[in-house]
Amino acid sequence: MEKDWQVAYVTGDQYRAEMARQILDQNGIEAVIMDQKDSAYTTFGDIEVFVKGENQEAARELLKELES
Repeated sequence: MEKDWQVAYVTGDQYRAEMARQILDQNGIEAVIMDQKDSAYTTFGDIEVFVKGENQEAARELLKELES
């Protein structure tokens, strides 16, 4: 991954990561999901949604509602 990408959202649930990516996509922000979960023990690790650095603040604002 290019070095200018930043984490915009972190979750333990795949469906929340997909929702976040879709919200960002609908708002014109390119996003990539990185699954950091352990393949044997899926309760360990996180799923991170990355956006380009210049979009990080806007992405976090759009995704505030998912955090609750």
